[in-house]
Amino acid sequence: MKPHTLSVLVENKAGVLSRVTGLFSRRGYNIESLAVGICEEPGMSRITIVCIGDDAGIEQVMKQLNKLIDVIKVSDLTDNERVERELALIKVNAEPGTSRAEIMQLATIFRAQIIDVAAKTIILSITGDTEKIDAFEKLLRQYGVKELVRTGRISMLRGSKVLKGGK
Repeated sequence: MKPHTLSVLVENKAGVLSRVTGLFSRRGYNIESLAVGICEEPGMSRITIVCIGDDAGIEQVMKQLNKLIDVIKVSDLTDNERVERELALIKVNAEPGTSRAEIMQLATIFRAQIIDVAAKTIILSITGDTEKIDAFEKLLRQYGVKELVRTGRISMLRGSKVLKGGK
């Protein structure tokens, strides 16, 4: 079993996300990552779903997704060359002095942005692949992570390939 990255083009209507995610839970699949937003097609949204499963099971889920009325196209990006990114906001304990300077140095190394500084905390923003964010988070744990929020992964095919609508 391996992680699969699915791109689902849907009509931007109320209840569509619920029907799509419900299909996964009914089949016993846990969604590891979920990101939804409008896309290049007017009136459409793209849902990026990462779930773990075998190829046959994921193929069955894709066939069932294609049967949903508001679903325009389902693509498995797993075995294609693609770019993936995730965003994280991390609030860290940062007492004035040494720890604050060390945190700022880590932010520079990882190309993270400091987006808020308070008396005893710093909020950092980082984008990148999952491994980069995991590594940054692990290093920040020594200072005391007070709060952490991560988006789901988003993914796009490399080069001139595009995912267009149409079943």
